[in-house]
Amino acid sequence: MGSADAAWLHMDRPTNLMVVNAVLWLDEALDWERLRTVVQERLVDPFPRFRQRVAEPRLGLGTPSWEDYDSFDVDLHLHRVALPAPADRTQLEALVADRMVVALDRSRALWEMHLIEGYRGGCAVHIRVHHAIADGIALARVLLSMTDDEDAAGTPRPTPIAPSTDVERRGGLAPVLRPARAAIGAAGAAIGAARSLAGGTWSEGRSLLAEPSRAIDLAAGARAGARALAKVLVPLPDTDTVLRGELGVAQRVTWTEPLSLADVKELAHASGATVNDVLLAGLTGALRRYLLARDSLVDEIHVLVPFNLRPLDEPLPRDLGNHFGLVRLALPVGIAGRAERLAAVHREMDTIKHSPEGVMAYAVLEAMGVTPVQVESALVDLFSGSGSAVVTNVPGPRRRVLLAGTPVRGVLVWAPVAGGMGISVSIISYAGEVTVGLMTDAALVPDPGRIARGFAAEMRALRTAVGGSRRGDR
Repeated sequence: MGSADAAWLHMDRPTNLMVVNAVLWLDEALDWERLRTVVQERLVDPFPRFRQRVAEPRLGLGTPSWEDYDSFDVDLHLHRVALPAPADRTQLEALVADRMVVALDRSRALWEMHLIEGYRGGCAVHIRVHHAIADGIALARVLLSMTDDEDAAGTPRPTPIAPSTDVERRGGLAPVLRPARAAIGAAGAAIGAARSLAGGTWSEGRSLLAEPSRAIDLAAGARAGARALAKVLVPLPDTDTVLRGELGVAQRVTWTEPLSLADVKELAHASGATVNDVLLAGLTGALRRYLLARDSLVDEIHVLVPFNLRPLDEPLPRDLGNHFGLVRLALPVGIAGRAERLAAVHREMDTIKHSPEGVMAYAVLEAMGVTPVQVESALVDLFSGSGSAVVTNVPGPRRRVLLAGTPVRGVLVWAPVAGGMGISVSIISYAGEVTVGLMTDAALVPDPGRIARGFAAEMRALRTAVGGSRRGDR
């Protein structure tokens, strides 16, 4: 098992399971046998982790490993349940939240799937996969591989598992990888050059002195790398609010009504921001409303945002695993003006896009996987203490897809949260719409529906605020 994967395995707590949750809902009933065949042929057969279990090291030394086992049976991981009347979203949210707190059986492969029958006359599918198998971004692509696209003639065909480069551009934080690697390379080169000068390697030092602009670039890269590393290794604790604290066992889930992606793009264009900036500004406004209502408003809070470190134009490896970075994003909840909040989020995102912080964070996660459990636990608390929520942005298919021959109406994927964070936020675009899902600790945030409603209200108000500011400019 990779060391980063082992780190996520060891983060499991009774009050905080490191499990990625996905929910799909469909307007029609699914054929059970057809679904079972799809799971076997597109999930279990191509990806060995879905038929392997964890083998802990002897005497507790070293990292765990994955092993095949003779008793694997896909039917032990597939379940059918009926949603109680009136089988609406309230009942679905309650059922999903109840399943989220059930630990996966370590004697089996670490995943399960529930077909929830009767939801709004159709059905829903709840999929749970341990973070040790793969990160949420990779798992979203794995789930996509189980679906079929429809061509112009209406003929089903497997949805490509490797998104196009256009999807990568729409992926929000994915483009940060290139400048991050460059900054780390520059930092390493600057350190190497300094060592050469100090060690008397005159030829290398002379070439550096002959190109002062190169020396300046290398020094800037070294400073950026040093700042990012310090930010990851010695994170400042986030401001105390009702969003943080001691976690309980119970969870709550909800999601917004879908928004038109075209409308969000139009708002982004009008404000000179990106789609991701606009959605994060809407979330910031919703959290501001919630903090005000609970008398817990502060100037800013921080969220941890995962972003992909794999090339999105290449197929996923068969052994999956975790390969993503985390960046710490400040949300200016203390700013009252919506246009001003959007501008502040835009500036923060621009800064992040040129920082190697995410790659540094991945290196720290890898190191955590090979440390003693006590040290690892302390590092997890330190790492997670720097944020109040996890926010995942997943670009989904542009067109509606089919699961086992049935059209998928909507989909959400939630990443787990570590430490004392009480919220996981999922932002996913699919078939021309954007949906925001919330998974919260019931003790800290018992009413996530208030945040979901606040997000919808903020997006409406943001359109008015940006339009008003532009009219004022004219």
